[in-house]
Amino acid sequence: MTPEVLLAAEEKMNPLLPAWPEVIIGLLCFFIVFGLLGKKLLPSIEKVLEERRDAIEGGMKRAETAQAEAQAMLEQYRAELAEARHEAARITEHAREQGAVLIAEMREEGQRQREAIVAAGHAQIDADKKQATAALRQDVGSLASQLASRIVGESLEDHARQSGVIDRFLDELESKAAAAQGASK
Repeated sequence: MTPEVLLAAEEKMNPLLPAWPEVIIGLLCFFIVFGLLGKKLLPSIEKVLEERRDAIEGGMKRAETAQAEAQAMLEQYRAELAEARHEAARITEHAREQGAVLIAEMREEGQRQREAIVAAGHAQIDADKKQATAALRQDVGSLASQLASRIVGESLEDHARQSGVIDRFLDELESKAAAAQGASK
């Protein structure tokens, strides 16, 4: 082969320049594959991307909703806590009031009991005083009559006369004692 034929064959076989029928078949196959991919694969890809977008946006919405619910629960908890504190303060104040009323009642009851005890004591003292006075009158009367019998030298055994003399004597003593107390006051 001559160098001219080789040169012409080399020009036909240039790998950088494809043959026109191959270019047309390649383009036709490309458009067929591109069309099939566009019809079958592209909707699936778009569906997956849409699901991902919905999942992300839905997750953000759910997070916002959960955060709003948490904030609402926090506010409700704070309100309940404030209400519980208010109720505790009210109960404490009510207990203080009841305690003060109870203390006042107990003081009044103690005062009444003290007065009753003092009155009972005074009554007992008065009764004891009357009993002692009666006993003293009797003892003083018998001693006085014995003494008078010794002085007079005769027996003063007459009980009626003895009682009258003794009563008169003691009445005089009591009136002198009362006069002395009235003068000292």
